[in-house]
Amino acid sequence: MTLQLTKKHNFDAVFDSQKVFRLVLEAMSNPGRVFSIQEYADKLFGDYPAFLAVALTLLDNEVNFHVCGNQSFADEIVSLTLAKSVNIEEADFIFTGNPDCIECAIENAKCGTLTDPHKSATVIIQNDGAPDCRLTLSGPGINGQAEIPATQTMKDAIVMRDAQNYEYPEGIDFLFISGAGELFAIPRLVKVVE
Repeated sequence: MTLQLTKKHNFDAVFDSQKVFRLVLEAMSNPGRVFSIQEYADKLFGDYPAFLAVALTLLDNEVNFHVCGNQSFADEIVSLTLAKSVNIEEADFIFTGNPDCIECAIENAKCGTLTDPHKSATVIIQNDGAPDCRLTLSGPGINGQAEIPATQTMKDAIVMRDAQNYEYPEGIDFLFISGAGELFAIPRLVKVVE
């Protein structure tokens, strides 16, 4: 009798991760532009396939992460990436699929230091719903200013982050991901223009 092993996911750890990584870099380099990772999220199963595609791309045994309010998702990330799940204050990456957890994530995320601003956290936020407002952004990667359509979740998160009054160049990066696989980045030095 031969035992057949089946793969839980169809996501290719090398090739698909490289493609998602390029899209994440494009999003971080071009704040205000939306990129789709749905093609890669479709290769994953579970409640948060787009989140999982980003986790499989960014996490390995050299970094750590925190998932706000979803232990089973955290366990799945650990089993697939070997990354370490840690307290929110220590996390390199923070995943939150619950709007009620965004404020806690922002207030507790590490923001880097003046000499090592890159040692800040990236907060990855589930961003569902249709855009219902507009934001004007300025900062690196934007020629002057850019007006973008935004959801209330995006607006609230950016306002909460900016209220932290980080000393330049400290701050936290955002990745907003919709259930439809749309990826949108707001790096730490990009601000909302009032």
